[in-house]
Amino acid sequence: MSDLSSFPITQRWPASHPDRLQFYAAPTPNGVKVSIMLEEIGLPYEPHYIDISTNESKDPAFISLNPNGRIPAIIDPHGPGGEPIGMWESAAILVYLAEKTGKLIPSAPGPRYEALTWVFFQMSAMGPIFGQLGFFLRWGGKDYEDKRPQQRFVDESKRLLGVLDRQLADRDWIVGAYSIADITAIGWVNALVTSYEAGDILGFGNFSNITAWLERGLARPAVQRGLLIPTRPA
Repeated sequence: MSDLSSFPITQRWPASHPDRLQFYAAPTPNGVKVSIMLEEIGLPYEPHYIDISTNESKDPAFISLNPNGRIPAIIDPHGPGGEPIGMWESAAILVYLAEKTGKLIPSAPGPRYEALTWVFFQMSAMGPIFGQLGFFLRWGGKDYEDKRPQQRFVDESKRLLGVLDRQLADRDWIVGAYSIADITAIGWVNALVTSYEAGDILGFGNFSNITAWLERGLARPAVQRGLLIPTRPA
């Protein structure tokens, strides 16, 4: 049996199955990247729900694993050299899992770097901009009298959707074959039209290549399962 006692987070969120990968998250656009990936590759794991609404990600036990205090994070009891390893930042986790299993990342250098480019595009552009738009449409920002900040994020979200839509003009998936490039983006694009209710203000239906891509992604059983993991308490 794997010994995870060196990770303080396991005292706050005990592992029932310490030989499995431990996954700490909530079903947010960033969190579901990892749950979808884990469902796609079939690696045994144990999810732990982190209630970000009560700042559990700021708990010292969680900070001990991720000093940035953000979900998701993992502990792999079977890391490099057979030793446990802790990981945080969703893109880093996806790359790690892809390389560990040899799945969902191209093996040839050119396509591999293309996939990584789109992963980092999501991390540096789509996620931050879409998240800010969600703030202005659904949360505290919606009450601001000055709508110029909201419009800035509407305009930039449209631009970014245009970039992705053009990439999908002649292919089913972002870099040809389904990969971590798609997994990073599906949760965020889906959130635009579900959690953020931004479909109308963005003219989402005009991005026909994205809408078809998102439909294909949401039809995947692993994506359907991953979008709901970890399960929110009733």
